[in-house]
Amino acid sequence: MVALTLAWSFCADAGVMYSPFNRYVRLTSTNLPIVWLTVDGTVQRTQRITARMKIIDNGPGKINYADTLFYPGQHIDYEGYIGLSYRGNSSYDYSAKKPYSFRPLNRPLEAGGSWQRVSILGMPKDNTWALLAPYNDKSLLRDVLAFEISRPWMEFVPKARFCEVIYNGVYYGVYVLTEIVSKGRNRLNLSDPGEEGDELTGGYLLEADRHDEPSYVSKYRPVTSDGKPINTTHIYFQYKIPDFEDLTDAQLEYIQGRIDELEYSLSTYTFRDPVTGECPYIDETSFIDYQLAMEIGHNVDGYRLSGKFFKRCDSVDPRFKMVVWDMNFAYGNADYCEGYRTDIWAYNVNDLLPQKASANMVPFWWYKLNRESAYKQHLRERWAQYRHSNLRIDKLMSTVDSLAYALTVGGAEQRNSLAYPVWGIYVWPNYYIASSFADEISYLKRWLVQRIVWMDRQLGFTPDTGPGDVNYDGEVTVADVNMLIDLVLGAEVGDVSWADVNGDGEVNIADVNAVIDIIVNS
Repeated sequence: MVALTLAWSFCADAGVMYSPFNRYVRLTSTNLPIVWLTVDGTVQRTQRITARMKIIDNGPGKINYADTLFYPGQHIDYEGYIGLSYRGNSSYDYSAKKPYSFRPLNRPLEAGGSWQRVSILGMPKDNTWALLAPYNDKSLLRDVLAFEISRPWMEFVPKARFCEVIYNGVYYGVYVLTEIVSKGRNRLNLSDPGEEGDELTGGYLLEADRHDEPSYVSKYRPVTSDGKPINTTHIYFQYKIPDFEDLTDAQLEYIQGRIDELEYSLSTYTFRDPVTGECPYIDETSFIDYQLAMEIGHNVDGYRLSGKFFKRCDSVDPRFKMVVWDMNFAYGNADYCEGYRTDIWAYNVNDLLPQKASANMVPFWWYKLNRESAYKQHLRERWAQYRHSNLRIDKLMSTVDSLAYALTVGGAEQRNSLAYPVWGIYVWPNYYIASSFADEISYLKRWLVQRIVWMDRQLGFTPDTGPGDVNYDGEVTVADVNMLIDLVLGAEVGDVSWADVNGDGEVNIADVNAVIDIIVNS
């Protein structure tokens, strides 16, 4: 049987190693789809090159084999040409594993190939996809977890599948093959804007982000948590759909004016329709769902980077809506801007950012919204819905365990760890330096429980719990014992007073014994 073995490889443009560090990793079989990339040339960030892609996926519960000669007849999910490029900002610059963007082709670009809409790994047809490269996120699953948390609530959430990538015969590790936030009818379903009338009003996708692409400069400055303007920097909204070069003068004037109207409305504190009570410029529920997604993960890059918002034609919906993307530094994974803490709001991160022209800050929108009584009440009500649904602690822990199981049951995480030996060492921007994958997942789960307990307190939600129900799942079992042990052993910062079962002011082994007593006596 042929087994695939790593070799050394380097970035042509910077001399930086971008393939795995360990040349002796072998992939023979896996429960995850296998993605082969065959590339003749140097992948670029600014333009696509022709490559070939082949994906084997034999279906749920089936094994996929790397040796296609010894195991013929496997299901080929996709095989053909693609236009391939690098993607990402910090996920590219500070990662030894590079993320990719790709678009299926009917023939090579050099032969006049055009983009093709295809279904990949059971996801609906489209012609734009991404291969995210979890490296700084040692759990490998934070982006997918954010998608799963948001999926029941938001209008569009990308679908994604874990996979293992082989690049020119070299094992590159675990990736996330995912839909991206795009205009396709199976994605945001945005129409091409016209030149006048209702057609001029949609559809558009913009993004609060860096000033490294053509952008609209907000007329309003960011603010601190007490509302003080920060006059040393601006907020920039990048044009994503249509591309800036494709926007006509009329379209630019319209969408810029619409942003001005939104921001002026928010600046006045009177942004509700006096008759309907609705916010005419934003879909309030969409904004609340986005805020909860950012805050559950305390994503200090949320709101201000990859802050995607879109608008359809007025005849369909005149309001802006939000989309979740880019959560690999969330859930306690960032050591900057106190991203590891469970007891502060991410939308107040401006207080922790340097007040200089190059700083990327949170638009003032979120400060204003969170000081408006009706919005705050709707936020509390929506949080209660989350907590009775997929954010019940037991369900959330089950989601994490399910994702982690998919990464370990067939050895994918172990191979990835051999390819990228990161355990016990600092990888920017990690706050917690885990000793193993199991340790990282345990930290993630402890962090999530602490974060949700804090948010419960802030948003006035009281779960139906009794003495000893440390994990808030409605019963006292060995799961609560395990959670307490994790809290006692955990070294991360955070308020764990809610786990003081015996009421002595400390969380220690005595509380573990108290929970055991409750279980035994019941």
